[in-house]
Amino acid sequence: QVQLVESGGGLVQPGGSLTLSCAASGGTLDSYAIGWFRQAAGKEREGFLCTKPGDALPHYGGTYYADSVKGRFTISRDDAKSTVYLQMNSLEPGDTAIYYCAADQTYYCSGDQSHKTYEFEYWGQGTQVTVSS
Repeated sequence: QVQLVESGGGLVQPGGSLTLSCAASGGTLDSYAIGWFRQAAGKEREGFLCTKPGDALPHYGGTYYADSVKGRFTISRDDAKSTVYLQMNSLEPGDTAIYYCAADQTYYCSGDQSHKTYEFEYWGQGTQVTVSS
């Protein structure tokens, strides 16, 4: 099984950018779908981005972006380094939350629907992102 560790969180001003990393140990990530979730204070953890496994066939699955992050957040993966990156631009105070990456070998990220916490088996510990002036 893989262990996931997020990094890159911090305090940023509105309009700024951050890049979060999700590094795996104990295995590679190429056969895992990756989900990003966030949990704001007093709210439930919500999925806002998922992507299909790196070794998936071209027509198998896709990448899903919630409307709240579409056009501002981008996911990329370097399977050789077993690391997934979340580039976040044009950050807003509403993006303030603890951010989690998750991985699962069976979840199908279709690209057009959201994902739930119970659909992912492996989780990182989370990293805090605060957007404030």
